[in-house]
Amino acid sequence: MADKKETVANTNNDAVIAQAKDVWTKYGKYIIGIAAAIILIVGGIYVYKNFFKNPKEAKASDAMFMAENYFRKDSINLALNGDGPNAGFLKIIKNYSGTDAANLANFYAGVCYVKLNENDKAVTYLKNFSTDSKPVQARAYKLLGDAYGDLGKNADALSYYKKAAHTFEDDKESSSNALFSAAYLADRVMKDSKQAIDLYKELKTKFPDTQAGRNADNYLAQLGVL
Repeated sequence: MADKKETVANTNNDAVIAQAKDVWTKYGKYIIGIAAAIILIVGGIYVYKNFFKNPKEAKASDAMFMAENYFRKDSINLALNGDGPNAGFLKIIKNYSGTDAANLANFYAGVCYVKLNENDKAVTYLKNFSTDSKPVQARAYKLLGDAYGDLGKNADALSYYKKAAHTFEDDKESSSNALFSAAYLADRVMKDSKQAIDLYKELKTKFPDTQAGRNADNYLAQLGVL
């Protein structure tokens, strides 16, 4: 009985081995190709990350030091263009494209151009910036609203003020100020009383303890809402 079971087991093993050989004969080249491709991709990622991306990130971060220092001192031209030996935000964006530092440099450059009242350039750089930090992204949206407003592009300004208000509502002061900017723009510039009323009501409901929220009733009253 035991010999019979052993014979059956050996037969099954032989069948499995034969089937595996058949599969390898048919698809062996493809399997090797796929395995080689995976090895190349994984190896390529490792090489890119450790020999290109990380050193580039480190150099970009070092370059940001002086530019940020000039920005804090309100030396806008030096922050943007550098001082010769040290790069400014514009060169960092160009030379270190794809790095976190270059992304942040877009934000700084946008702020600089808002301060210089060169709002078309401010829009370009601020739109090239993105971050997972909701407070910072909300700030970028608010600046885009300001820049578009100064350019007379009111619909775009309104859109970005709303984004700024809704991106990080835990910061009640910043969100309420952005929402007030949206409401005021709709009210006084765009003459869209319906949208202005909706925005003032939202401001009053969401942020009643902020200065902007407390002032909402006054603006609603001027629009005939008591």
